[in-house]
Amino acid sequence: MKLLTCPMNGPRNIDEFQSFGPMRARPDPNATADAEWSRHLFRAENRKGVVVEWWRHVPSNYFFLAERDLVSNEIIRTFDASERRDRA
Repeated sequence: MKLLTCPMNGPRNIDEFQSFGPMRARPDPNATADAEWSRHLFRAENRKGVVVEWWRHVPSNYFFLAERDLVSNEIIRTFDASERRDRA
């Protein structure tokens, strides 16, 4: 069984979680063309390395961030969104 550590609920079975993809900066809604919004919503970068992703613990509906290595699929750390360093 693969475990993921929820910052609020502790280690849980990975089946209790849902991934929402990488954390990304949102384009300015007043200065962004439709084509750029479309790219932002529907295209992924698909790069190697470490990425910060949004996750949700489904039973508690708690959203948090996780740093994950896309090559090894290792979860490096999980943390509350208020703790993010880059503020993207």
